[in-house]
Order: sequence, then C-alpha cells, then structure tokens
Amino acid sequence: MKRAVRRNIDRFPNDFMFQLSKNEMSDWRYQFGTSNGDIKGLRFAPFAFTEYGLLMLASVLNSERAIQINIQIVRIFSRMRKMIESHADILNKLEQLEKKDIELDEKVTLIFNYLKQLEQSKQEETYFKQRKRIGYKPD
Repeated sequence: MKRAVRRNIDRFPNDFMFQLSKNEMSDWRYQFGTSNGDIKGLRFAPFAFTEYGLLMLASVLNSERAIQINIQIVRIFSRMRKMIESHADILNKLEQLEKKDIELDEKVTLIFNYLKQLEQSKQEETYFKQRKRIGYKPD
C-alpha cells in the first residue's frame, strides 16, 4: 500500500493524507501491547488518511484483495456519512431543546420569584392582622 501511495503521491495532497509524527507514533504504539519491543511491528511511521484520502486510496490500489478492501472502504465511508448526518440532526434537536430549556428555566425562575413575592406579601398581611394593637381600644 505504501508503495502504491508513493507512486501516486500527486493524488494525495496534505488534506488527504499525512505521516504520523513521532509523538503520534508513540501514542499509537502504546495502544498495541502485543507487538514486538521497540518497533511494535513497524519501522517507519504509517500514513494516516482523511476521508478524502481513503476514497483516493480506493482508486489507487489494484490487487484482488485491495479491490475487496476498497469496496469495504466505500461502504464504511457511506455508513459513516449517514451516521454523521443522523448525528447532526440529533445535535441540532438537542441544541433546540437546550435553547427551549434555557427559555423555560428563565420562565420558571420568574414564576418562582413571583411566588416568593406572593408568599412574602401573605406573610406580611398575616403578621399585620395578628399583631398586638396599640392605641385607643373601644369597649
């Protein structure tokens, strides 16, 4: 695969593919505990492909196995695109709900403030009625 990519390097601009940095390679190697010692099965940093790079890679590889993998890549890409679109709808709905929730929170807070004021005025009225009267008292 690496040879095929290098032979067709013009098809892979920077936004299609990049090679892992030393830190990325180190992090990636850390994820695999079963590989051999320092190299973890690789001597050189592998290429990482963006979604565009995967589609381009599908057009570059030509072996029977590569063709089957390319078909899988295209199917997976299509499924990922659908998932992203469905998640975008969900995220938009959540955002709308959050906005409504904020509006409702403000309204509920306002209602509670009015209820507190009403309760306070009732307590003042009750206190006023129950207080000890002073001054002239008719018999």
